[in-house]
Amino acid sequence: MQKGIIVNFTPTGMIPTKEQNSSVPLSPKEIIADVKRAWEIGISMVHLHARDENGNPHYKKEFYEEMILGIREFAPELIICVSTSGRIHTRLEQRSEVLFLDGPAKPDMASLTLSSLNFNKQASVNEPAMIMALAKIMLERGIKPELEAFDSGMINYAKYLITKGLITPPYYFNLIFGNIACAQATLLSSGLLVSELPPDAFFAFGGIGNYQLNMNSLAVSMGYGVRVGLEDNIWYDPARTVKATNSMLLERIHHLIEANQQVLISSSELRVQLGLRLRGDQK
Repeated sequence: MQKGIIVNFTPTGMIPTKEQNSSVPLSPKEIIADVKRAWEIGISMVHLHARDENGNPHYKKEFYEEMILGIREFAPELIICVSTSGRIHTRLEQRSEVLFLDGPAKPDMASLTLSSLNFNKQASVNEPAMIMALAKIMLERGIKPELEAFDSGMINYAKYLITKGLITPPYYFNLIFGNIACAQATLLSSGLLVSELPPDAFFAFGGIGNYQLNMNSLAVSMGYGVRVGLEDNIWYDPARTVKATNSMLLERIHHLIEANQQVLISSSELRVQLGLRLRGDQK
């Protein structure tokens, strides 16, 4: 169904710090600048997390508004996805605040993690009532969910939401591998998750830490999408001798796309395939 390689760019996330890697963008200006460089290299969509003045994860829509409007200035057609993560902020009004932006600042998509899960040192709690409440707001607001699945059970829960009419086709999934408590970065796990996807599903492979390159390489070789950026991996090499920049990670993806004789799907093309319209009075 996908016609080209989707490159879903994840510049910062909630965890990486400047102490871990000085290239991690934290302020809205830094994130906008990294997205601009990524746009010039070539991406299909961007997955944004907000950080406050101290670099801590934040949910306030003003932080997202600044980033989204800044990105719209140079890339009005870029698909912009925002985070509704429950890893730190747990109340519905916090997690959903960004969904109520309007006009050019209104996001095209928003993340929807399909179950609770454990990371190495922290839980991400996503109760059924929370997932359904976020999905309902997205549906009412015309924001497409970016369905985040870390194992096959999460895909099954997406199918449950389909039966409830809370998510509608075409669907977009991030299939994320290598987390310690979830699907591992293996051919068997990746094949299982892909086989469980519903019809009309677009998807990208992401890998945690050292597994990012493995899963991105596998995805490109098969003509699938990739999720790539410092959110998931701050190192360029498995030996962890070179700290990555977002540009380095994206340039490597483009080398893989070229070597596999694949093509990047542009954001404009992906908009058509996902049924997304341009937001507001973008110029």
